[in-house]
Amino acid sequence: MGRHSLPDEYGAAAPDPRPRARGRTVAIATVLVLAVAAGTAVAGRNGLLPLGGSCTDEAVRVDVVAAPDIAPALRQAATHIRDKEVTSDGHCMDVRVTPRDAYQVADALRAGKGGEYEVWVPDSALWLDRAGSDSDSTPVTPTGNLAATPVGVAMLPSAARSLGWPSKTYSWAELTAAATSGEKLRLGTADPARSAPGLLALTMVGASAAEAGDKDNTQVAEAAKILASRMSDSDGQVLDTLARDDSGTEQGNPRRNQALILTEQAAHRHNAGTEEEEGLDLFYPKDGTPLLDYPFTLVDERGQTTDESRAAVRFMTFFGEPEGRRVLARHGFRPESGGADEAVVTAAGGRTPQPYEQEEFEPPAPEAVQETLGMWTITVQSARLTTVVDASGSMAQPVPGRDQSRMDVTKASLIQALSQFTPDDEIGLWEFATHLDGDKDFRKLVETRRLGDRDEKGKAHREKLTAAFGDLTPVPDGATGLYDTTLAAYRAAQDSYVSGKFNALVILTDGVNEDPGSISRSSLVAELEGLRDPDRPVPVIAIAVGPAADKEEVKEIAEATGGSGHQVSDPAQIHAVILKAIMEAGSTL
Repeated sequence: MGRHSLPDEYGAAAPDPRPRARGRTVAIATVLVLAVAAGTAVAGRNGLLPLGGSCTDEAVRVDVVAAPDIAPALRQAATHIRDKEVTSDGHCMDVRVTPRDAYQVADALRAGKGGEYEVWVPDSALWLDRAGSDSDSTPVTPTGNLAATPVGVAMLPSAARSLGWPSKTYSWAELTAAATSGEKLRLGTADPARSAPGLLALTMVGASAAEAGDKDNTQVAEAAKILASRMSDSDGQVLDTLARDDSGTEQGNPRRNQALILTEQAAHRHNAGTEEEEGLDLFYPKDGTPLLDYPFTLVDERGQTTDESRAAVRFMTFFGEPEGRRVLARHGFRPESGGADEAVVTAAGGRTPQPYEQEEFEPPAPEAVQETLGMWTITVQSARLTTVVDASGSMAQPVPGRDQSRMDVTKASLIQALSQFTPDDEIGLWEFATHLDGDKDFRKLVETRRLGDRDEKGKAHREKLTAAFGDLTPVPDGATGLYDTTLAAYRAAQDSYVSGKFNALVILTDGVNEDPGSISRSSLVAELEGLRDPDRPVPVIAIAVGPAADKEEVKEIAEATGGSGHQVSDPAQIHAVILKAIMEAGSTL
């Protein structure tokens, strides 16, 4: 017998795999649907919607795609609603729940797909940003959060005791260092590019290490390397890497972990199915445990009928009612406020004085999370980047609100971005402006080499590159020779392609192509498409800097190579955009 038992799912019917006619006949403006949904939510919370009665008419069907950890709770709720004939505007509800990893849904929505369901419940709002990061993305509308669960570090009892659990508390940096130093305690995680718990934990490790004095990200990069060697593809697989017993039989198995980055809910679920002495103990780092927040999100809201959107919101409001809250608690979730449930904490392996209740904790900023994800991509895979910087005369123009030119701020942002790369990463530098080098619009300043390499005088390549960034100067009469430069740099990057690394070309420009003697845009795009090699991918990451740059131009050029185009109003944003673009490009290769 396990020490805790989860409720069964009442034999909830499996989702119907067949496509169905959707009857999208009512076109409603977004503002109207939002008003209807908001009104429904208020009515539901105040008990104004019918909660019972005879279901004599056809039920309103609502398809829900949810993160696998919360899907069983949603299915149980859907069964309860059907059995108790809970209604929306007098209509019974037929809620179908399909589990699907959040990263898969986010990527589909970003590509403009995903119209076969009305509701998406990912485990974290982080995925909403990813889902909506493209102009062609399927629109999503978050309407509230269903539940919460904190992210911590779970361990087998012997491993937890070796670190002084439950009395001894650690920061994220301290706990990760203890769990990654040597082979005595092996720490596993799900891929932060596919796992919100993994990404939030790694972001906290970085913030914690910086607070302790690790200003150049050395500790977090080292931790990322170690975690990458023990990484699972998704949250659903990470528990499979746990040593199966605490007796020592599998402790020496190098493929098994004694500790895992895990949510409280996942530890609760695991402990419910195992003997008490074999359950996990949970560390809650003292500098804050970030929460998964399970946003209830309407998908393509304007394409839904009024009945569908109102029934969807009625389903959401059920989880604010006593029975809905009980369903979530039985499955190991906290209420959406994040307040600790003592029974859930205990069942998950938490115990005082572990700080499982942290009311004043501020979650990581979205920018910090994106930078961490970019760092993870380049740390795990190693990058080979050629950076191509616009040196035309317009780069001397001042940045509004700053006593600096575009070039000054660009240089500072590039140097800041450089700090995120490891000694194994390879980076080079070109500059471009019309007639910069004879008839050429471009000039190679620094070869693309490992940052850790040293020349015959012992000078590291990182130092040479930092100095070269600092020496960049606008050419007074130079114009933007974008097209010829892009084609030449792309060919060079392909010719020097290194297998096993993330190869890319990063182009920064503050204007449109101004060289009348260059190749045309259409010819450039055709050339790039012809040169593109799926077996040797070199995506272009093109960043339009300032109001005079053309985002659509850089986007069209970049997408011809499988890359992405971006625009920033302030050059100080460049480093964050580069890391985000690397992450997005790396996740699709």
